[in-house]
Amino acid sequence: MVYATPEAIRELTVAVDQATEGNKLLVEAYKNMHGGHPVEVASRFLKARENDVSRALQMILDSLQWRIIDDIDNVLSRPIEPKDTYDAIRESIPIGMTGFCRKGRPVFVIGVGSNGLDKFPPHMYVQSHIQINEYRDKVILPNSSRRMGYFVGTCLKIFDMTNLRISTLSDIKILSLIATIDDLNYPEKTDTYYIANAPYIFQACWRVVRPLLHERTKRKVHVLSGCGREELLKVMDENVLPDFCRSDIKLEDRKTESCFSPSHPFHEEMWNYMKQEASKLKCVASSTKKTSHTAVPLPREEEFRSSQSTCHHFADNVVREVTCSSHG
Repeated sequence: MVYATPEAIRELTVAVDQATEGNKLLVEAYKNMHGGHPVEVASRFLKARENDVSRALQMILDSLQWRIIDDIDNVLSRPIEPKDTYDAIRESIPIGMTGFCRKGRPVFVIGVGSNGLDKFPPHMYVQSHIQINEYRDKVILPNSSRRMGYFVGTCLKIFDMTNLRISTLSDIKILSLIATIDDLNYPEKTDTYYIANAPYIFQACWRVVRPLLHERTKRKVHVLSGCGREELLKVMDENVLPDFCRSDIKLEDRKTESCFSPSHPFHEEMWNYMKQEASKLKCVASSTKKTSHTAVPLPREEEFRSSQSTCHHFADNVVREVTCSSHG
């Protein structure tokens, strides 16, 4: 496992301060990025770059430039409107938050098998994803840290594979864009990826994807048996489990109780927060124009070649794997 050494953390924090000194935009962007915890940010970026200080520094500077160019620090003041459109995006790329694990980490659930990313332009899905990331980092995690009495800077994610089909892989381009944003700008923010309700096709997908992942990522992936109720209960209380694991929720009530529902408290609170931020900065009127220019920072050349190859060949390889397995 790759660790960020204390020496590397000290060297990187000094290097970032020196690289941003005298540039008000960079200084402000960096301040907003670390939120008062520069050591934790240095540790995350170092882990993402195998404890290499120079590469981690470049990664941070690239991310800061992205935040400045696309005004990411104000993305929460640009709600996607009208509310019906915001809700429709949430329903077509199901994601929600069920609560917190016993260590105070927020628990997010993503409905991978229920994606329908063909209803809106890609940039709207990208913006929506960035807003959730920023809301997590600026609101949810700081609130949890205050409640727990210690710093909480990471989350848990549960991927629900119910209804996963080969046709779902047609959304690989948008999903790859979102994954790239997370890898380059929000590294090491997830401690564990739980895979729930995995159908046969997931095993084929996993055989294709697993060799392409970093070792540090492989170790974070836990494929659960069925819904994974017993495994998840080891780290969270029952009331935090996703609805498909809850024995106290009737089948007919699961749609309204689901964390994917736009009426779920997480989505309602996030929407209200963005409206308040928009009111403060008086930028609601310009939100439509601004949202069409959210860019994705390109990785360095060697990383770009890897991600490009994965995107181009992923679906074909999965289909081939499924076909071979079904005839084996």
